[in-house]
Amino acid sequence: MYKEINVNSSRRSEFVDITGEIIKACTSFGLSEGAVTVYVPHTTAGVTINENADPSVVADLVSTLDNLIPWDGPYRHREGNAAAHVKAGLMGSSVTIPVHQGSMSLGTWQGIFFSEFDGPRTRRVIITGHSRD
Repeated sequence: MYKEINVNSSRRSEFVDITGEIIKACTSFGLSEGAVTVYVPHTTAGVTINENADPSVVADLVSTLDNLIPWDGPYRHREGNAAAHVKAGLMGSSVTIPVHQGSMSLGTWQGIFFSEFDGPRTRRVIITGHSRD
């Protein structure tokens, strides 16, 4: 069970809700019991689970990360995107969600977000299903 999707970002730092795409992949896998893993194979982007009901939560995440890790900090990495690497490291490159009775076990307000820190770009996200059977 394997699927790749492309995610487009339009800003340097952006959280893109990919929950619907992950649900589609999970459904296409025919997964009843097990888990789905979402993996981002990029060093300046990540993935996280957080609230997707109120867009101000995502805006707060972006602004807090930008304040904590400024783009023009005293970094040694000379490509000019060190802040993106730090932010991606904090977010992490994968999340795993349990699947029960054919549905992901996300909380009521939870969504899955692709976290862009060096955009705008088109990125890949890999989704794998793992059956308990």
